[in-house]
Amino acid sequence: VGGVALGGIDTQYARGDFYPGVFEFMLQLSLFRLENNDVRLPAKVAVLTARAEEFKFALELKDDSKLGKAFSDAGVKEGVYGWGLGPVLYGSVAEWLVQDRKGLRKFCNFEQLIGQDPTGSILQYVYVGDTGELDSEAGETMLREYPEVTKAIFLHVVSDVTTNPTIPPMKLINGRPVVYFRTYVGAAAKAVQLGLLDEEGLQKVIDAAKLALRGVSKTDDKWENLIKDINNALRILECMKIAVKQNY
Repeated sequence: VGGVALGGIDTQYARGDFYPGVFEFMLQLSLFRLENNDVRLPAKVAVLTARAEEFKFALELKDDSKLGKAFSDAGVKEGVYGWGLGPVLYGSVAEWLVQDRKGLRKFCNFEQLIGQDPTGSILQYVYVGDTGELDSEAGETMLREYPEVTKAIFLHVVSDVTTNPTIPPMKLINGRPVVYFRTYVGAAAKAVQLGLLDEEGLQKVIDAAKLALRGVSKTDDKWENLIKDINNALRILECMKIAVKQNY
């Protein structure tokens, strides 16, 4: 619109494509440390977006949307019925069009989200975004202002100029981690290191990511990135004395 990109830009995947393993990663974070007989349902995924509420008639994220169905399907495959999209908090036209306002809007939406449980006694949060839409600004502000309810920030490194951008090292803000990753397997491996995921959850993210790329040539750089992160995940698990069976 007027030369302004209204969404994150990544040359590796076409707009509208889902990143391999993204839904399984979210699900496994929600399931972590919930026992099979736990009466609590895994937390649904809240969406903090700068999309204009005025355009909800065309842009609304609903359970029957492509995104909503993909989340729900991931839960069903795991035997977790009813899991998927939770609250979706929107912005305004101005915030959608003016790039510099997007980070603040997402942070303000987060404040609305935690308003009913500001101490984190019921829920704590892991924020997952990317490096293309001021998600880093929003996430870092969450850690500065609400470290007691924000356990970690995960930022997917995207680029409009290269398929192999540099991945910044992890950093801490208020003792909480900001993690940068290229694939969701890479994110899951870091989550294991941080005690936010177990080895079984990591394996399920690996399996889901590989399945999502089953129709893609093994010479594609998507596979190159994924295999690199799978191998790194296995090294991490080996260092942690955890054995995971892996078949390519």
